[in-house]
Amino acid sequence: MSASASPLRLFVPDDLRSGAEIEVSPDQARYILQVMRRSTDDPLLLFNGRDGEWRGALVHTGKKTATVHLNVQTRGQITEPELILLFAPVKRTATDFIVQKATELGVTAVHPVITSRTNGDRIKTDRLTAIAAEAAEQCRRISVPQIFTPVPLREAVANWPAGRVLFVMDETGGGDPIAQIMTDSAAQNADTAAFVIGPEGGFSDTELDLLRALPFCRLISLGPRILRAETAALAAMTCWQALCGDWRHPAVK
Repeated sequence: MSASASPLRLFVPDDLRSGAEIEVSPDQARYILQVMRRSTDDPLLLFNGRDGEWRGALVHTGKKTATVHLNVQTRGQITEPELILLFAPVKRTATDFIVQKATELGVTAVHPVITSRTNGDRIKTDRLTAIAAEAAEQCRRISVPQIFTPVPLREAVANWPAGRVLFVMDETGGGDPIAQIMTDSAAQNADTAAFVIGPEGGFSDTELDLLRALPFCRLISLGPRILRAETAALAAMTCWQALCGDWRHPAVK
């Protein structure tokens, strides 16, 4: 490995502790050995979303296997501000993009919801979890957002926790400006937020009427233009992080 190269970061399901030897998955072993050309004694960083981040070194390698010996914890596990994203699945590439960028922007839970205009591929939660894990590895998060199975929008809001505000991205322009809403949230030092993004074609009139009538929903406008679902999700998460996000929490690095 080049002396200037950063250690690879990998998400693993195993418990992590000093002295543990972790055999990574075959796909991760292929990535380490064949793609990144790492070898015995090269450093790696492992995390599992529970035990913080640990530094170790490759100690055993084979054609399809790699084992990492853990030495020292580099970061302890922290509690991240709660950021929840509900979105109507779209086409596969766009859905992948939403999950990837949501992970990078600190989303802690992703809830696909089925609306009357949902026209996306069937959701495979295992695949989206893998995409989220890869995004967490890249952006130095030490957690991976939970990916939930899809449910109808009505079911999602019917079971909504009391006291939690749900920000609705209203593409009709009937919502309050997002800067105003997020500034108010920042002033309240909010540590939790939840957003729902509609499908291609937007929410139906019936769905918007439903959401407007719910006391915990607040409709938000992202401006005068009609945005794609993936653009709206990225814009909303970016605004929240800029004004209210986990940069305000010194433990989150």
